[in-house]
Amino acid sequence: MAPIERISLDAAFTQALGYLEEPASIARIVLTGRRRNMQTLTQRIDIRPVMIKEVLHFQVSTSDGKAVTTKNYLPADLPIAEYLNAGYSNVLIEALHESFSLQISKKDEPLISIKPGAVQIDLSHDRKKSRLLDPADPFLLEVGITDVHGKVKPSKMDKYMQVEEFLRLLTPTLNQGIEAGHLSKPTVDKPLTIVDLGCGHAYLTFAAHQFLKAQGMNIKVVGIDIRTVSRDRNNEIAKKLGITDSIEFLAEEISETSLKRADVAIALHACDTATDDAIAWALRTDATMLMIAPCCHHDIQSQLTDSPEPWSLITRYGIMRERLADLLTDAFRMQLLKVRGFRVEAIEFVGGEHTPRNLMIRAVKTNAPVDPIEIARYEEMTSIWKVKPALARLINP
Repeated sequence: MAPIERISLDAAFTQALGYLEEPASIARIVLTGRRRNMQTLTQRIDIRPVMIKEVLHFQVSTSDGKAVTTKNYLPADLPIAEYLNAGYSNVLIEALHESFSLQISKKDEPLISIKPGAVQIDLSHDRKKSRLLDPADPFLLEVGITDVHGKVKPSKMDKYMQVEEFLRLLTPTLNQGIEAGHLSKPTVDKPLTIVDLGCGHAYLTFAAHQFLKAQGMNIKVVGIDIRTVSRDRNNEIAKKLGITDSIEFLAEEISETSLKRADVAIALHACDTATDDAIAWALRTDATMLMIAPCCHHDIQSQLTDSPEPWSLITRYGIMRERLADLLTDAFRMQLLKVRGFRVEAIEFVGGEHTPRNLMIRAVKTNAPVDPIEIARYEEMTSIWKVKPALARLINP
């Protein structure tokens, strides 16, 4: 990958616009995130080339988190300059022979990265998104996502999409971790151990197993859930599929599980402080990578009895108080991971139309030195709000 270069923001936009001088070379453009002190009209913009009546157009899809709106433009009419100046903090342009990535920092400083590599350009107008999971995979039928004809049940489409998008994040995260040396390269004798904490019906557990196995990765997957009926059902499915040598299920409390180690800990929508139990267990067992999608949050919300002023403007309203508590809870979780040597980020892992709980905490242990100011920020934040997060109580009893 080419080194990151530092230039002015106007120059960065000019460089991005340069790719549009050859419209036929563009594979896709994506704008996401929000620059500091700016408000975007939509959550993201996706642009891709399409051929309509044998004429090249660009199809622009905008999402507000609930619905997607699509409009087609001729290359000369595409308002790309307007989009670049609309407040988005991340711009990705995939061209025929290279990928251009622009990130705008909180100080409005552009960081550009250019990665060489060829891509295929799909000009089909009604392109169907490629699927990582074949709906005909037997495990999908066994867990109840598809019917006997290999079609995803309408009532399970949201669950199917959640699992698909999780896998889209899991695979590159694992590969990057292995390439960077944070994770050991899996072997037959020492497979990569993945633990799904609070696995429930094990949609994600089986999906991760089947997909990674299909990629030729040596893995051992374990699903943990307190309910014995879930354990028995899932182990029976594994037996029916003939995969018990590399996947198993336990009926145990996350906080008291007999399992002692994992390379990767995942938890999809573990309720309330069960998410904290999952993170605490991962820290105790020295897991290298965490992919956590929190669910409901009640712990911090119940502690917000004396909000610092002028925050009562928000906390006096129930729904706003609840959303603020959600943000505080996950911010505290991320900071506690950061001060324990993890590189941490919060990302959207599936569109809001599929689930309102679409934030994911992705953390990789790098053991980088911890800046004391990060500890001070955490302590100051908890002091201001007069709270003690559940995760802090679990790892510092």
